[in-house]
Amino acid sequence: MAQTEVDWDHHIPLPKLAPVKAKITLALVALLCFINSYDGDFVFDDSEAIVNNQDLNPATPLNNIWGNDFWGSNLSSNNSHKSYRPLTVLTFRFNYLMAGGLHPVGFHILNIGLHSLISALMFDMFSILLGGLTYVNRKRLNHVPKASLLAGILFAAHPIHTESVAGIVGRADLLCALFFQLSFLTYCKAFRGGTERENIAIHWIAVSLLLCSAAMLCKEQGITVLGVNAAFDVLLICNVNVFELSHRLFLKKKTADVSELVRTGLLTRLALLSLSGASLLYTRWKIMGTGPPAFTEVDNPASFAENVFLRIVNYNYYYSLNAWLLLCPWWLCFDWSMGCVPLIKSAFDWRMPWLLLLWSFLIGLINQAICSQDSQRRRTLTLGLVLLVVPFLPACNIFFRVGFVVAERVLYLSSAGYCMLLAYALGCCCCRWSKHKGLLRALLLALLCVYVARCSMRSHQWRSEQSLFTSALSVCPLNAKVHYNVGKNLADRGNTSAAIKYYREAVRLHPTYVHAMNNLGNILKERNELVEAEDLLAKAVHIQPDFAAAWMNLGIVQNSLRKFEEAEQSYWNAIRFRKKYPDCYYNLGRLYVDLNRHLDALNAWRNATMLKPDHSLAWNNMVILLDNTGNLAQAEVIGREALKLLPKDHTIMFSLANVLGKLQKYEESEGFFLHALRINPNSASCHGNLAVLYHRWGKLELAKKHYELSLKLDPEALGTRDNYDMLQRKLDQLYRTTAP
Repeated sequence: MAQTEVDWDHHIPLPKLAPVKAKITLALVALLCFINSYDGDFVFDDSEAIVNNQDLNPATPLNNIWGNDFWGSNLSSNNSHKSYRPLTVLTFRFNYLMAGGLHPVGFHILNIGLHSLISALMFDMFSILLGGLTYVNRKRLNHVPKASLLAGILFAAHPIHTESVAGIVGRADLLCALFFQLSFLTYCKAFRGGTERENIAIHWIAVSLLLCSAAMLCKEQGITVLGVNAAFDVLLICNVNVFELSHRLFLKKKTADVSELVRTGLLTRLALLSLSGASLLYTRWKIMGTGPPAFTEVDNPASFAENVFLRIVNYNYYYSLNAWLLLCPWWLCFDWSMGCVPLIKSAFDWRMPWLLLLWSFLIGLINQAICSQDSQRRRTLTLGLVLLVVPFLPACNIFFRVGFVVAERVLYLSSAGYCMLLAYALGCCCCRWSKHKGLLRALLLALLCVYVARCSMRSHQWRSEQSLFTSALSVCPLNAKVHYNVGKNLADRGNTSAAIKYYREAVRLHPTYVHAMNNLGNILKERNELVEAEDLLAKAVHIQPDFAAAWMNLGIVQNSLRKFEEAEQSYWNAIRFRKKYPDCYYNLGRLYVDLNRHLDALNAWRNATMLKPDHSLAWNNMVILLDNTGNLAQAEVIGREALKLLPKDHTIMFSLANVLGKLQKYEESEGFFLHALRINPNSASCHGNLAVLYHRWGKLELAKKHYELSLKLDPEALGTRDNYDMLQRKLDQLYRTTAP
């Protein structure tokens, strides 16, 4: 277990810091890189995982977290993403509770704090992986203090981490990495007394397995720590080569060596790790319920390639892209799907050399890891490759199809292996070229400055959706989703003219992009360009017949075009594909009003309020329709029922006050009007209708006052003007008759 002093470490041009100072330094570097994201908004996936996720609301039962996926959908649902991360969602709920609502600052600060903590703990992890595990009087020695610090700084400042730190949903990767580290460090603690079976503290191994389970409850990638622990056990603690181990186990030509493995307990520990991994995978599979998630060709086009050769080639090209992002993290994008990475369809594609270069480099590293005469080099390279590759395995498409092409946040853990290998390479260079220490120091400082600057720039881009989406246009100009998100952001900010341009480009790049068609159709509908809107929405539902939102929007357009039968059918199609669709019932009710089918309209709006009890528009329309058709008593009942659920809704108060006024319940009507005006004091119609109430009631001076307030707010209201003139004539007549 003892390791000699690593001779190349002292050549690294960094100060030799005490462990506490080194960890504080790493935490501060991490803080410096990402601090400007602390006041960012909720962006991109945060909308679904946080803003629209009811599991964060303290009013939602806590048990729901354990039965729902990361996005708040029930795991048994066919629409579930199957990403089971209850501990991560629990921390989101904690942020919500502490802030008293959805305030992004607290979420961002916790993410930055987690990355700083992980960066600090990386010092311990790198010191073990690079320098070995040596205990003196149960105190661990660090043989590579400078290399550990260098690898930790590279990790803390690597720009590939921006998505995980600045994007709040990256919390899953951060928590997974934290428990991953704790599991590894706890596993190492088991050997403080030595590697003999009787000296190994089995309780620390049990704690390590529990921490692995916690990592997996934060993100599925957490299970890979078992592979890292096993490799570390074999390669460092028991001081054997992988091929030597397989030779001893399976060829069994060295009985003494096999007995040595049994004596140290290695085989028992490997069996325990394997059994634990199998149990966790089985449990995870059972939790998924209906099987793995169903991804589409848009999510991961290479996995749908019919030609196996081309599928393998494209997978390997994806690996080379991930490697390039680690080497040169300048071209970063929030999404790499939908044409951002065109498929390789020929062996003569210009990108094929990148695959050869990747594998040439990896084979060279593997050769050194196996065949080098330097045992310390063999261990370092092997463990670096293990830490680089093993956490990436769940994202490699080998074991199951994943729902992305390239995702920067899945490299959070793998980047630790890259930083370890890079620190080792830089240390060897400093040792070999010690005469050029000044130049090497300058180059190292320049690299770190570039990393910090890039982190700062990228963190700033992640502060808002506008800057995040527009930054991707130069990186992935062929990505239809990038253009779609830019258009959606523009539309949300009211710039529909510019949004149309980006939606059209998204549809041009991806002609079957139904969501872009739906949003573009909605904008055209609002601009009264109904014919083109109908064509787009009809095309969207033809491509995806179960697209309920597009069916509903198509019904709205057809209703506006007075194609009533087609509109009704479209609404029912939407309801057929989405059973609980209150907005569709609401729009169906509006159609029935246009057709004078008042009972059907009331039934449709009642269905809307049953599915969504706080559907204000449906409640209000029921009251207005019953009022207009003379069913005042029923209108009063519906209005009072609505206000029990929505006691601060001024529109319902206004409609109910009108009904009560017609029923000559003047005092109660007055109360609702005044309450509505306290909520919305600048409502011309509310002042006007209150004036009508006072007019009927005989309180003419008050009627005059509110008519004048109404006309001041809306001088063009002809009905109010006529009523005011009528009141004025009546007042003049009264003044004349009462004059002496």
